[in-house]
Amino acid sequence: MMTGKQGFFSLRGSLLFLAVLTLLSFTYLSLKYSTPTPQVTNLSVEKLNDAPGTEKEEEGGGEEEEVPDTFHSPRVFKLNYEEMEKKFKVYIYPDGDPNTFYQTPRKLTGKYASEGYFFQNIRDSRFRTENPDEAHLFFIPISCHKMRGKGTSYENMTIIVQNYVESLISKYPYWNRTLGADHFFVTCHDVGVRATEGLEFLVKNSIRAVCSPSYDVGFIPHKDVALPQVLQPFALPAGGNDIENRTTLGFWAGHRNSKIRVILARVWENDTELDISNNRISRATGHLVYQKRFYRSKFCICPGGSQVNSARIADSIHYGCIPVMLSNYYDLPFNDILDWNKFAVVLKESDVYQLKQILKNISDAEFVTLHNNLVKVQKHFQWNSPSIRFDAFHLVMYDLWLRHHTIKY
Repeated sequence: MMTGKQGFFSLRGSLLFLAVLTLLSFTYLSLKYSTPTPQVTNLSVEKLNDAPGTEKEEEGGGEEEEVPDTFHSPRVFKLNYEEMEKKFKVYIYPDGDPNTFYQTPRKLTGKYASEGYFFQNIRDSRFRTENPDEAHLFFIPISCHKMRGKGTSYENMTIIVQNYVESLISKYPYWNRTLGADHFFVTCHDVGVRATEGLEFLVKNSIRAVCSPSYDVGFIPHKDVALPQVLQPFALPAGGNDIENRTTLGFWAGHRNSKIRVILARVWENDTELDISNNRISRATGHLVYQKRFYRSKFCICPGGSQVNSARIADSIHYGCIPVMLSNYYDLPFNDILDWNKFAVVLKESDVYQLKQILKNISDAEFVTLHNNLVKVQKHFQWNSPSIRFDAFHLVMYDLWLRHHTIKY
């Protein structure tokens, strides 16, 4: 039989052995995990590397479409874009008279082309849902195109739009859940902007996708979306990879319907290196003379007109001419997705007096880089029917997808 003294020493020995074993275990673990990168970072990298679409081929057997560095964060964009394609759902209100105001413009051309293409694309897209309970956002299908065509005044347009939206609010429960924060409408050209800007509850609460995203008329960058104004179809094929043909330093021709355009024409219209025309180029001078000048120019000046935006931006991109933004208070289309500094020159209106020197200070190597990047982004500023991946419609939807994440219920 074990005595008390023997039991005491046996217990003490066991405790001592356990302490030594614990110390050795901690030492081993400390040495093992003292050097590597934290596990969270490793998991993040693995998630990026193993994400759908990062393999050699995408689902369906096609070649993977590489996301260029013209995006602010290509890898993040790729992951978010793929998530949007899988999950994003939009409910379109069915109300409104389709034969009057709330429909796709008859022709997908001219200044209403962007608006028309969006209406058509979203109705035919995978994003549309007939079940409002699974919708992330609600689309208010306001189109002022036909109202303007019938000669309706801006005041009457505002009343018509207000009555329509108020009818949706009273008929459906969805607006009141968020006071309209998960609702959006799309309007291009200044007609739709002016027709809706008098409706404070609509402008402040819902997401506006507009072609005139000026900060000084109520555009809210973190909430609203800048819609690219594109006049399609383009008269000539896309330019690009044709640097040797671009012998004119800079080009602009247009109406002097803003202060900056008046100054631009007055300061530079007689310059021998800048091709600055005081007015629009007359068709009598030849077939597609205006469009062909884009092909011959390195830089195309894009001053704000009656609105801060201009279809000239999309024209410049399409024809391979580096757009020179000369407009204050302008939130550029897809500005939070694309890095405009990689394919455009962004200036303040006050830079107009140094315009020529600023452009001449851009080295040949810098110009080549800008031009090559411009070619990469051309597809993002083009509408298609049916829409295709990464075109203007899909980038607008991506912008809306980002906005829906900021909505607080």
